[in-house]
Amino acid sequence: MNNSFWGLFFLFTLFVSCNKMSYSPEAYVDPLIGTDIRTVEGKDKNSTEERGQVIPAVGVPHGMTNWVAQTEETEQKCRPPYYYFQDRIQGFRASHWMNGSCTQDYGSVTIMPLCGKLRTGTKERASRFSHEDEVASPSYYSVFLEDENILSEMTGLSHSGVLRFTFEDEGERFIVIEPNSDEGMGYLSIDPKKKEIIGYNPAHRIYQGWGMEAGFSGHFVIRFEDGFEEFGVWENGTLTENAKEIKGNKTQVGAWVKFTPKSKEIVVRIGTSFTSAKQAARNLSAEIGSKSFDRIRHLSSDIWNEALEKVQIKGGTEDQKIKFYTALYSTQFLPRTFSDTDGSYPRFDSGKEILNAGNAIYYCDFSQWDTYRAVHPLFTILDPKRDGDMARSLVLKAEQGGWLPIFPSWNSYTSAMIGDHCIAMLSDAIIKDVPGFDYETAYRIMRKNAFEINTDSSYRDGKGRRAMESYLKYNFIPLEDEVRDAFHKKEQVSRTLEYAYDDFVLAQVAKKLGKEADYLALMQRAQNYRNVIDPKTGYARGRYADGRWITDFDPNRFVSYICEGTPYHYTWYVPQDVAGLMEQMGGKERFIHRLDTFFENGYYWHGNEPGHHIPYLFAYAGEPWKTQYWIHEIINSEYFTTPDGQCGNEDAGQMSAWLVFSMMGFYPVCPGMPYYVIGSPTFEECTLHLDNGNTFTIHAQGASDKNIYIQSAQLNGETYDKSFLRHEDIINGGELTLILGNTPNKTWASHSESLPPSLNP
Repeated sequence: MNNSFWGLFFLFTLFVSCNKMSYSPEAYVDPLIGTDIRTVEGKDKNSTEERGQVIPAVGVPHGMTNWVAQTEETEQKCRPPYYYFQDRIQGFRASHWMNGSCTQDYGSVTIMPLCGKLRTGTKERASRFSHEDEVASPSYYSVFLEDENILSEMTGLSHSGVLRFTFEDEGERFIVIEPNSDEGMGYLSIDPKKKEIIGYNPAHRIYQGWGMEAGFSGHFVIRFEDGFEEFGVWENGTLTENAKEIKGNKTQVGAWVKFTPKSKEIVVRIGTSFTSAKQAARNLSAEIGSKSFDRIRHLSSDIWNEALEKVQIKGGTEDQKIKFYTALYSTQFLPRTFSDTDGSYPRFDSGKEILNAGNAIYYCDFSQWDTYRAVHPLFTILDPKRDGDMARSLVLKAEQGGWLPIFPSWNSYTSAMIGDHCIAMLSDAIIKDVPGFDYETAYRIMRKNAFEINTDSSYRDGKGRRAMESYLKYNFIPLEDEVRDAFHKKEQVSRTLEYAYDDFVLAQVAKKLGKEADYLALMQRAQNYRNVIDPKTGYARGRYADGRWITDFDPNRFVSYICEGTPYHYTWYVPQDVAGLMEQMGGKERFIHRLDTFFENGYYWHGNEPGHHIPYLFAYAGEPWKTQYWIHEIINSEYFTTPDGQCGNEDAGQMSAWLVFSMMGFYPVCPGMPYYVIGSPTFEECTLHLDNGNTFTIHAQGASDKNIYIQSAQLNGETYDKSFLRHEDIINGGELTLILGNTPNKTWASHSESLPPSLNP
């Protein structure tokens, strides 16, 4: 055959491969991005809080349990079970780590295969490995344990997982099982006849109520295909052969089983539950049963591709595609499924009573200070039914515990961060007509948080807004109120700004539901930001109860009255009233100059969430080309496709949600308002496949690293000269066509009618 034939054959094969790849976005996901340490700008460059805190998790979107290689034993705050820089694997963990967070794991169990000699301690049993022999994807993980000569593989679904260990050497085969109890209270029971091990470890609260029992446990059932030759338990490294049961008493405990040397391949199936071992077994049977490892791997892959295919992209570089789909993957871990396959779940704020969610899924682990900003707004577009179940879960928590939680994790109140942003998430869902929960009930429980002061002892455990008495009395939180009953103490100015925003979004719900008096009161409180932004300096600034501003003031210094940032960072936190902020700062020109200085002098800090909306604020001042410029600068300088490619703590997907929105070309500056500010798309084409059957496509003609500026736009064939999109524009389907060039068009979307909506246009 001639060379031209082979050339055509090669091109055809490449076309088919690329076309197939466009429908298999899982292939572009690299779960190792963000698993290494990176020096970041922030308050403390050595802080674990500012690492990516991402684990290369296997499973399905929003699954109950993630499956991950364990490189360090940890039930400690800000210590995930996997770090890329570590060179030994201690086992394979069924984990409930809040991916990308600075919390701690709970209810987990670790399994480690060994060849030749039994070792139970985490350091003694750990095996060297090479990243060259490591494969990580959303649906499958494998690694070769060099010291054991064992190929270890994992895959999984929501409540269950399958591990496959292939032994290369002759010798005795062991499996070590360790329940990773933070208080040393784990339990294990071995049933040799059933070839089964069951266990649990109790969950304990952190933040408010730290160390108290959460009322529920992480339960698991482990099943083997092969029978045991020998078995036993261990406690603090001391082995007891033939013992079938062990319970920790503030001690580390575990179990081990031995298999015949003929067992070249050992397959382990694991079911998990937060209600009971019986439910863990039912979950395992319902999801996996006798299905093979490879079958479960393909099921997991299909589920991931279905989720990721909701956004299809064309154009861009390979690195950009990896960035995008890895980010989209990272947004889909939290909140996690907390109910069993039959709907059972432990009651919120006690865990003792087992309730049932019916046909819905009950979710927990809401990192709301982070995720209300972009993660949940992304769900309102791509997965509104799931977002509705999440909203319903919050309503159930409030009904069961008496107050809408602030930061509900471990199925408990925590008040881990500031603000009251379950209100923001619920309000955004209501304003955007997300189905699946009762709006009147949601409003009632939100209103209680916004209007009532919790005066009983449950306040100390996290029920009710922090510093609410001061906020209602002064219309800001003065420096005299140190907010002692909180994990984050003080931070008075940041709290005031965040409550003013929460009051605004709740006002929008009040208006929609016809609560006129509440609407007027909340809208007045939405202006409370003016009480902590000094009109003389134009900065957020600490203030005393008598109205005096703090005198020792530097806007670029980290101070106690600002949360995780500086006054300069938090000055921009008025997403509900950007026009009013301009006025308070001294006018549009001062606002623009201050924004320019903020970015040009390197004060912007992308590694933490309070600033994520700031690049989009230029559009409110009629200079959207600056938004377009800085968005691309941030994408190119803060996100990479390397293990240290995160610029800060992922925070439950928020860092990635910003990237997903920004690469698509728009962003929700003010969740709770049904608008998105237009930025500058990365890809030539981006199509959103919506649950209602519609599609919304963004065409960015000429898009490249140089062509980032919008020259003109059309929405559904009509000239479009606005710097924002309405939510209904997207949900109803259609096309936004942008012509991009390499120089700013300073006339596009620069007049007052084209600016994003604000309270004082």
